[in-house]
Amino acid sequence: MESLLKFGAETGFANLTFKEFVMIIIACVLFYLAIKKKYEPLLLLPIGFGVLLANLPLADLMEPGGLLYWLYQGVKLGIYPPLIFMGVGAMTDFGPLIANPKSVLLGAAAQFGIYVTFIGAILLGFTLQEAGSIGIIGGADGPTAIFLATKLAPHLLGPIAIAAYSYMALVPIIQPPIMRALTTKKERQVKMEQLRPVSKLEKIIFPIIVTVLTILLLPSAAALIGALMFGNLMRESGVVDRLTKTAQNELTNIVTIFLGLTVGATANAESFLSLSTIKIIVLGLIAFSIGTATGTLFGKLMHKLSGGKVNPLIGAAGVSAVPMAARVAQKVGKEENPSNFLLMHAMGPNVAGVLGSAIAAGTLLSLLG
Repeated sequence: MESLLKFGAETGFANLTFKEFVMIIIACVLFYLAIKKKYEPLLLLPIGFGVLLANLPLADLMEPGGLLYWLYQGVKLGIYPPLIFMGVGAMTDFGPLIANPKSVLLGAAAQFGIYVTFIGAILLGFTLQEAGSIGIIGGADGPTAIFLATKLAPHLLGPIAIAAYSYMALVPIIQPPIMRALTTKKERQVKMEQLRPVSKLEKIIFPIIVTVLTILLLPSAAALIGALMFGNLMRESGVVDRLTKTAQNELTNIVTIFLGLTVGATANAESFLSLSTIKIIVLGLIAFSIGTATGTLFGKLMHKLSGGKVNPLIGAAGVSAVPMAARVAQKVGKEENPSNFLLMHAMGPNVAGVLGSAIAAGTLLSLLG
């Protein structure tokens, strides 16, 4: 009987706290969003399981020597986010951005939420480093948010990562009401002219020029920009198909699994269930909403300056949730005008947003790191 009582006292059931139980429920909510709603399942499913593993008592997977502890070193050392960026670069066609360079302005405008939220976080009592890590959520770029948080505020990595990826997953729900509220029906119905063809030479030169200019201007962004552009150069060169396919598929999939599990595992009950987490979730939503709004408003300005040739909906795609934000612009535009096809036009600001969020992260890291 004494042995049985001792065994019972050493099980997870006997040591489960109320906070850990709440975190298990949060993990199940992430599973629901990933499996039932299919909101970014490649990200939310491993993150949710990481949350689950971290909050099952006595498992100690994140303790020194545990499985997730060793996998987490890739996050801690800033290895996984650039590898994800390499895969994104290998999957991304920068042709729409090259064909319409003005869309860079829409991508830049959509990063405005980062800086507004940075100021708001300071006013709510966060340190400069914490505020910078929270503000980057407005770029709707999970790897960038993780990269900056590990450098500036690693103790907030869990809530920041979960907020960033959750809002990326909820792009189709959050963005359309903002886009409709800030545009008229007539503006949403605008059909844009077909983009000019982009030559292979332009596509090859583009990642090289962007790498050189960006890193010379902002060396702290080298890891993200360098990986992104290397992946893109592999794609556009046409001579390393095996490497390109590996970056697009096997490498990205493996890193996504490790990144999701370990980031989720940082959300333990003691650190996650706090007032600061609630503030981060709210600030993240504000950041993302402001980014969507400023991108759309700048799209309206371009609409007027172009004599009505630009559909302002593409401005909302300036947040860097690729390609979901571009698809949302396409969907909202097609609802107003069934013959409308905005996807390729929206991809310009969308990929510009990826560059913009990486540059914003590099700027904050340079100033606050």
